Amino acid sequence: MPRALLSVYDRTGLIEFASALVELGWDLVASGGTGKALSEGGLPVTSITQVTGVPEMLGGRVKTLHPAIHAGILARNTEDDIAALAEQGFAPINMVICNLYPFQQTVAKKGVTLQDAIEQIDIGGVTLLRAAAKNFFHVVSVCDPNDYANITAELKANAEVELATRRKLAVKAFAHTRDYDTAIHAYLSTDFAPSLEADNLPQRLSLGLHQIETLRYGENPHQAGAFYSRTSGTGPLGGQFVGGQKQLSYNNYLDLDAAWRAVSSFEEPTVVIVKHLTPIGIASAATLTEAYPMALSGDPVSAYGGVVAVNREVDEPFIEALGSVFTEAIAAPGFTDDALSILSEKRKNCRLVQMPHPFDGLGYEVRTVQGGMLVQRPDMGDPEGTAFKTVTERKPTPEEYAAMQYAWKAVQHVKSNAIVIAQSDHIVGVGGGLPSRVDAVKLAVTKAGENAAGAALASDAFFPFADGIEAAIEAGVTAVIQPGGSIRDSEVIEAANKANVAMIFTGTRHFRH
Repeated sequence: MPRALLSVYDRTGLIEFASALVELGWDLVASGGTGKALSEGGLPVTSITQVTGVPEMLGGRVKTLHPAIHAGILARNTEDDIAALAEQGFAPINMVICNLYPFQQTVAKKGVTLQDAIEQIDIGGVTLLRAAAKNFFHVVSVCDPNDYANITAELKANAEVELATRRKLAVKAFAHTRDYDTAIHAYLSTDFAPSLEADNLPQRLSLGLHQIETLRYGENPHQAGAFYSRTSGTGPLGGQFVGGQKQLSYNNYLDLDAAWRAVSSFEEPTVVIVKHLTPIGIASAATLTEAYPMALSGDPVSAYGGVVAVNREVDEPFIEALGSVFTEAIAAPGFTDDALSILSEKRKNCRLVQMPHPFDGLGYEVRTVQGGMLVQRPDMGDPEGTAFKTVTERKPTPEEYAAMQYAWKAVQHVKSNAIVIAQSDHIVGVGGGLPSRVDAVKLAVTKAGENAAGAALASDAFFPFADGIEAAIEAGVTAVIQPGGSIRDSEVIEAANKANVAMIFTGTRHFRH
């Protein structure tokens, strides 16, 4: 009589599958909780303790770690192995049905303690699966309830599970234990081993990613795409999808991430509009409703088909402020019931994502390159100790200084070469993603138009030549903030002095490629 060992946390479909095995003549051996569930389901079951002769120990921490179990799993169908089992009074185990403690789900919960997490680290289950998967020539390893039906069908048709299927199941089991161990390593090393200095990176980096959503396609229709997260059960960007008939696209994810990072930089009620990873509108005011028209004025043409992120709850007046502008998606800390009702009725294709907390930069930024990955800490603004230094003859006025600060915060979220022109509470022109800094200035002043007059300009890196400053001066910019550090700084300063423009050096660069 073939024997199956069952030890599962997720009991989805367990009774039905086990019943089918019994009908096909299989003997069931099960650990405590699983055995109880089978018995209550009316099925004959042999306990692990009956097989090992040793009771479960340490509050259930030790159940299956015994030669009677693992010799039975690892034995091959050879005369020597069968004789070795018989000599010890053991029997072969032909199938292992096991899934693991919910470590990933546990650590995803708010307020989970280190002890809570440790208690959800499965030892016996991982060992059972690895042993069964190693011996797939002779043993069926089952870790996914979705495979129960196919296994039952093969047993009914052939009285055995085909070798090709056993191999596929072994591959799945090894992937399951790999991802499980990776999640444990990632959690412990990142969240509970903060021994690395902020400017250091680990020698080994475990990402532990889980596919959360299969997308219709990637950046283009001919590319496959999916969203992965370090914690299973989470929604888009760690938030919650709360509205919209259409699925978020690959490009929606990118734009929403860029918008959410940008809006998280501001304390006051702020609206950020992003198109193709570029913030084209940023504005702050007493309310989101007041801020939106100012954000839209930054580039009302490009705003069509963009995404919006806000750092306050979305309400009915804000939706009214959106007017007729087509918006792909909105990210916000929350949405009132009235807002959700109106959006579901009038903007059915607008995706709504509720974000639980601002972007905090606690993780790593990872980008793939040929043959590997680049990893860095996120840019969370000027490092501690950054000092603004006026380098021109004229100091900025209080109004100019406020505009410079706003522009400097905004430019950190624009692709390099990045130029932002701003007033004290909103941006009026953006030039980004261009290989030439002077061209970025020309684009920004073109977008700003007459609003460049009297405004402040921020540059994410130094001006290599005076031509960029001169283009800004010609458009009416009266204050400039930039890192400085060019070998031609003196020429740039001279051009600013000549035009009576105030300029500040920060000493800090904010490239974003």
